[in-house]
Amino acid sequence: MEPLRFTLGNRKKLLVIPDTIAHLNGHAVLTFTYSIFADDGLSHPLRKRRREDSLHLEKIDDPNYCGYITFEKPGHIFTYNPGDMLELDGDEVEEIIEHLSHVRDNPTLWNISGY
Repeated sequence: MEPLRFTLGNRKKLLVIPDTIAHLNGHAVLTFTYSIFADDGLSHPLRKRRREDSLHLEKIDDPNYCGYITFEKPGHIFTYNPGDMLELDGDEVEEIIEHLSHVRDNPTLWNISGY
């Protein structure tokens, strides 16, 4: 799955990377965890690959890393874990959850590379 790029109402540009993509009976299923980065507009292939390969079990030292959101129970319970250097405020987290929920609820919006 390709990273999601969007701009919040406060004009903060974000790059959101679904941590995994699974397939159920041949159909793509979205992950429950999303890594969030301030979108600096750089698309260096090595940086992109490093961001996509990051796991939450390891320390992420990317200066644009804002943490990650987990959909514990989609539509009801969400967890935000801030990054070490950047932290989103409550309104930003809420807006991201709303945007991701909209994408999750509308598979036609999913941009799945290679499929």
